[in-house]
Amino acid sequence: MTEGFDIGARAKARCDLLGVPPYSEVDGQLTRRFLTPAHAAALSALEDWMRQAGMSVRRDAAANLIGRYEGEATGAKALIIGSHIDSVRNGGRYDGPLGVMLGIDVVEALHRAGRRLPFAVEVIAFGDEEGSRFPASMSCSRAIAGTLDASALEMRDAEGVSVAEALAAFGGDPAGIASAARKPEEVLAFLEAHIEQGPVLEAEGLALGVVTAIAAQKRIMVKIVGTAGHAGTTPMALRKDPGPAAAECLLALERICRAGTDGLVGTVGRITALPGAFNVIPGAVEFSMDIRAETSATRDAAVDAICAEIHAIATARDLKAEIHLMQALAESPCDPSLIGILEEALSDLSLPARRLPSGAGHDAMVMADLCPTAMLFIRCEGGISHNPAEAVTEADCALAARAMLTFIDKLERRERA
Repeated sequence: MTEGFDIGARAKARCDLLGVPPYSEVDGQLTRRFLTPAHAAALSALEDWMRQAGMSVRRDAAANLIGRYEGEATGAKALIIGSHIDSVRNGGRYDGPLGVMLGIDVVEALHRAGRRLPFAVEVIAFGDEEGSRFPASMSCSRAIAGTLDASALEMRDAEGVSVAEALAAFGGDPAGIASAARKPEEVLAFLEAHIEQGPVLEAEGLALGVVTAIAAQKRIMVKIVGTAGHAGTTPMALRKDPGPAAAECLLALERICRAGTDGLVGTVGRITALPGAFNVIPGAVEFSMDIRAETSATRDAAVDAICAEIHAIATARDLKAEIHLMQALAESPCDPSLIGILEEALSDLSLPARRLPSGAGHDAMVMADLCPTAMLFIRCEGGISHNPAEAVTEADCALAARAMLTFIDKLERRERA
């Protein structure tokens, strides 16, 4: 590798650099939500790094940062390498950003070697994969894939700010959001490198894995409505308390998913009692449910079952249940031919080509509506993610970069054939 350019170590180091303020909203942890000053600071740093790597850089109407390394012919189809730059609250440093940093390093390696390809290479930093500010996720990749519904711009954060309002204040263009959509004829393929977020690779002593498919998921918001009252003067038998009903709903979700197949899982990640005072019986309890499985059929059957139980629980307690679908993503198989190319790339590096599905959602599952997709998994310590303890090694990052470069070599040969 060229002196001063350690492709693996530098990608990891840049993720570490973006793990603290001003690239985080909170000192002492990484919280970088969509369309915040921390997001803006991260994009500014990434823009500099993209230009240094030899790319032209622009932002689209959805606040995606796009670096382009032109091919032999101007305007050629692009291989897009991308991942997300946002984080969950108090998250890890590598979930998302590592894929962006590796993409930048791969392009810089091509640039330093003076190589131009029969296709362009673009690196995209998506701004909203996690959905940690607004109720739905992957709005930025959906904008590029042309699948973003205009109603998504009306969603509001906890402070009542809509996506459209936040995007306009950030310098985006909510009225022109459709201009972010790419045409299929402009895109050759999409490649996302991402930490595994699970323990399989580490357990098997493997640095890298090839993703076969991304699980189907649905997000719903549930509101159990009762009657607020004084905590000390309302007898237990006369209460319409949505709190115990919500607890029953959570246990029902756990029971249904534990009995499921096809990797069925269910999670309640957010729960709020309203008005939220120590001495007030809540008038309502709101909570989220995230249900995932390897197939849409299994996921949908579980969602139907839990919704039926929620209504039954509410009715039995003389309460009202409101259920709103926030997001539905079908399972997304990766492209068989690109899976084969990734496997060949790993084989050329004398690495086993371990295939595995992804239970986590990724921008790649949205980009599959636009073009063929492939995903490379990178081992993470203990399988820990969405946690400050998230960790990767420089050696594994270097192997991932080499695998991505080898993938590009093989894709080039295919396109020239």
